[in-house]
Amino acid sequence: MELWVILVIIAAAIVFLCLFFSFVPVALWISAAAANVRIGIFPLIGMKLRRVIPSRIVNPLIKATKAGLDIPIDKLEAHYLAGGNVDRVVNSLIAAHRADISLEFERAAAIDLAGRDVLEAVQMSVNPKVIETPIVAAIAKDGIELKAKAKITVRANIDRLVGGAGEQTIIARVGEGVVTTIGSAETHKEVLENPDTISRTVLGKGLEAGTAFEILSVDIADVDVGRNIGAQLQTDQAEADKRIAQAKAEERRAMAVAREQEMKAYVQEMQAKVVEAEAEVPKAMAAALREGKLGVMDYYNMQNVISDTAMRKSIAGEGGAPEHK
Repeated sequence: MELWVILVIIAAAIVFLCLFFSFVPVALWISAAAANVRIGIFPLIGMKLRRVIPSRIVNPLIKATKAGLDIPIDKLEAHYLAGGNVDRVVNSLIAAHRADISLEFERAAAIDLAGRDVLEAVQMSVNPKVIETPIVAAIAKDGIELKAKAKITVRANIDRLVGGAGEQTIIARVGEGVVTTIGSAETHKEVLENPDTISRTVLGKGLEAGTAFEILSVDIADVDVGRNIGAQLQTDQAEADKRIAQAKAEERRAMAVAREQEMKAYVQEMQAKVVEAEAEVPKAMAAALREGKLGVMDYYNMQNVISDTAMRKSIAGEGGAPEHK
């Protein structure tokens, strides 16, 4: 056989072997066999054809087998194709198995597909988590503001992880309970003397209903005295009453000014009518003299009375009683 033919055969064999080992995960199959995981080479090729990364399935399967769990490879592959995290689900199953927590694969896969960290949930079931609320401000009945901060110890409830409310709901409900308890206290001193009343009241409300957690304890970490809201409200009310009184006084003053202007206008009108009437007096007297209804002596007597009256007024204004203005 000629040399070039041998070289072509060797090159073709090398290319075939490269393609074979790049498509068939032989190293992964050997690792599974070494771990006593029974999986054939053809299922691995099938994963390649289904666009499944074999290592994402085989490596978690090896961990599960070594941990004493019997999980069918078809379920792992189905969970991977559904968009789940196979490695995290297997780790959570191993952790639950070690902690003697009842957790089935279907349940763990459902929790993972729901977007929750199933491994963290299992760890929280073993080691409860402490959630710290932000500062909650509330006002007692005596008007003093109190600012409280609570620490909530919760444990994950695996059965309610799917569809259960999260940590924000727990924080909101505890904050509501703190506000209710402080608001029902007669004085702020009662809360400062017995802050555990807040914990007892909050725990008695069943705040964990509908959530994915079980509340173990609610501890008040800190209570500070804030502003005197009652005094501030009274001050604001007094200021508002003052402004209302000022507005009413201004209204009364404006009405008085308006009435005064009306009276001045009325007096001026009356004076105008008097002047008009006085202007008619000489005409009436002349007519009476012509008609003989008024004699000359009567006219002179009336003039004397008018002069005497004017003289008396003049004397009274100069040396008598002071003139009224």
